[in-house]
Amino acid sequence: MKIPFIKTLVAFCNVFFVFCFVSFGQSVEIWVSTTGLDTNSGTKDKPLASLNMALRKVRELRRVSDASIVQGVHIYLKNGFYPLTETVFIRPEDSGNADSPTIISSAPNEQAILSGGVAIKSWRKLTEKLIGLPKEAVGKVWIADVPNWDGRPLEFRQLWVNSRKGVRAKDTPKSAMNRILSWNRKEEYCWIPTPKFDGIAKESEVEMFIHQWWEIANLRIKNIDIQGDSTKLTFHQPESRIQSEHPWPAPWISKETGNSAYYLTNAIQFLNEAGEWFLDRKANKIYYLPLPHENMQEATAIAPALETLLKIEGTIDHPVSYIFFQNLAFQHSTWLRPSTHGHVPHQAGMYMLDAYKLKIAGTPDKKTLENQAWVGRPAAAVQSSFSNHVNVENCSFEHLASTGLDFHKGVFDNKIKGNLFKDIGGTGIQVGVFSDESTEIHLPYNPSDSREITNNVVISNNLITDVSNEDWGCVGIGAGFVSGINIEHNEINNVSYSGISMGWGWTRTVNAMKNNRIFANKIHHYGKHNYDCAGIYTLSAQPNTIIAENYIDSIYKAPFAHIPNHWFYLYTDEGSSYMTIKDNWTPSEKYLQNANGPGNTWENNGSLVVDSIKQKAGLQKPFRQLLQSNVSADKNWLINKEKPVVIELIVDAKQPFDLQTLKAIMAKSKVKKEALFQWENHYVIFDKVQDLFLLRERLKTAFPLVKIKTYDDYFYEFNRENCGEKPSTKEQTHIVLTANLVADTTLQREYLTYHANQFKDWAEVSKGFCKADFQQLLIYKNGRQLMLIISIPKGESLDKLNPKTTENNPRVNDWNTLMQKYQEGIEGKKKGETWVFLKEI
Repeated sequence: MKIPFIKTLVAFCNVFFVFCFVSFGQSVEIWVSTTGLDTNSGTKDKPLASLNMALRKVRELRRVSDASIVQGVHIYLKNGFYPLTETVFIRPEDSGNADSPTIISSAPNEQAILSGGVAIKSWRKLTEKLIGLPKEAVGKVWIADVPNWDGRPLEFRQLWVNSRKGVRAKDTPKSAMNRILSWNRKEEYCWIPTPKFDGIAKESEVEMFIHQWWEIANLRIKNIDIQGDSTKLTFHQPESRIQSEHPWPAPWISKETGNSAYYLTNAIQFLNEAGEWFLDRKANKIYYLPLPHENMQEATAIAPALETLLKIEGTIDHPVSYIFFQNLAFQHSTWLRPSTHGHVPHQAGMYMLDAYKLKIAGTPDKKTLENQAWVGRPAAAVQSSFSNHVNVENCSFEHLASTGLDFHKGVFDNKIKGNLFKDIGGTGIQVGVFSDESTEIHLPYNPSDSREITNNVVISNNLITDVSNEDWGCVGIGAGFVSGINIEHNEINNVSYSGISMGWGWTRTVNAMKNNRIFANKIHHYGKHNYDCAGIYTLSAQPNTIIAENYIDSIYKAPFAHIPNHWFYLYTDEGSSYMTIKDNWTPSEKYLQNANGPGNTWENNGSLVVDSIKQKAGLQKPFRQLLQSNVSADKNWLINKEKPVVIELIVDAKQPFDLQTLKAIMAKSKVKKEALFQWENHYVIFDKVQDLFLLRERLKTAFPLVKIKTYDDYFYEFNRENCGEKPSTKEQTHIVLTANLVADTTLQREYLTYHANQFKDWAEVSKGFCKADFQQLLIYKNGRQLMLIISIPKGESLDKLNPKTTENNPRVNDWNTLMQKYQEGIEGKKKGETWVFLKEI
């Protein structure tokens, strides 16, 4: 409202105060505009220029208990872009109360953007020769001077052009990655295939981005030593030591699934793909290769400069209270620690300060613990500690380098409601203490002063999309040691790792966590890059915690996952205890309970949960306009589904084999007893396996001399949908057969091509399977060996059904004859015999 000034009051204010308001029955209004002045009075007609000055005005009014603010203060930011030169800091002195809150919002029907970025201007097309620039980029690159910030040239790791995040120049096209050759932990170096870029060994600021299990690492390369077709990399400290000493998550080395994927970044030699950019810090130039539709003379290019845009921080005895943020946009934050210290996270983006494997396992809380780690917390665009009744509603968090919003320590009775979190390098929303830098991460957190604990925070009706797009181990919503947290009716999608992660500590010991609630969230298109993940993931004891009525679907098929099927819809990890998990809709019951504690209740989860739960999950009706900002599913990524796998044990025929131990391991791993088959010294398990990696590790430990082979994905599938029917619900009997492909690699490729095109070019074959009432037919491959699974209705026999495949269908015979030239028997099979039938045992 406009304040009615009385002449004598105006005179009084001019003499004694910089700013004075009188309000009759309404909150005081203070206005801010991009065209305002901080010397103005702050009215709508004479607005201030900065939020900081508006806060100072309010602080002074509260300091003197001015009667005008008895019903609160409303700071309005008019429409526009507000570039911040320093963090906006809200302190205890800025607090309101229940009757007199401070509201900070955009003006009605307008949008204020608080930006920590700097515009990069005066672009021109590069015409001079640039050493190292790839030939394919010559004549296409644009150049600009790096702006100054805080008295020196700006350094940054992100660039947004017309609100689209550019790609920091890297050595692989699009989403492709290479594979490391090896990693030497003792001497702290890595071997990779030699990069095909002239002069790369002379570049001094190249970085390695490496995928490892459920996290990634950013490593600053110290030396590039090219030795023929292999290249040795060493790294700067401290990340070199941490990367090589920490056991979890380590570089992945595997003949079956491939070694850890990586790419190199930050060299002019890599600038060869539209949308990429390179910052030359020595020359203070920025180079950009535009997309076809981009005109750099008209484009808006912004680099981030501020790490934290807004900090709301009190103390344990003097918290910040009753500050409400509404309809504000927070954009363009930076995070430069990876450029100065590297970035080696342990989990959920928490970067390791120190980590190593214990020579003697065990701690007082956990007798089997074999590693130690201490972590730091990534920066956030908006962060708060020791605050209460601080609400963030209908705001947007976009184009941010690290965490979006972080309610850290001593936060209670706060709300995060109806916001958009989009295009964020790290976690979208983070709440609660994980581990302080001085506290080892496996220790339970239960402070003597309970005011430290973040509790009673409501996180509801937020859209979280395209987050964790730089640190792939970050999550949509991450909660540490929290109590009474209510996470409900959010939609989370296009996340690199897990949707919601709740808990920390890996401990069964009762701690600060209790009474948490994860309810009616919609989580889909997650796990885009990293596995060992879930739609909802938990750690440690959390009495009276409920996870209910969530809708989880569509996990991406991550191309570089360390274990291709190590993903889940629901995942209660180490120490998870005293929780109730019920009425959650998921496409199948692909869940994992790993090293859980006592007191967990699982009830009515899976695809048979009533449809009304699916319908009600996610954003409630008043908030669904947020869906207009949703990032579409990536069409280049397939969607995973739970599939049965094949595990083969090849034992020494001359040595006794403990079959009872094998069956006990299967039971412990929740594998059905009827899933075991045998032919001579070959034992085969065929089933949907909850955790293939854990089953393999148990088998390797029990049978160290046995050869174990995994067939974790089939290359051919026939099912009843190929017959124009719905997927079969009949009980089935599985027939397991095995054979080898011939050694000729050309013939092997032909065999795979025939099967890839069979439904189109040999449609009669699947018609024969339909006529024979085959329910499913799968073919797996490991090396040259094939595993064929034929599923038929229970009670039927293959001898009875198989002849029906060729009735009035000679093309099936032609197919079978054709396939004979590609197949041969496995070792031990009689000459001239091909397929081995394994017997259920």
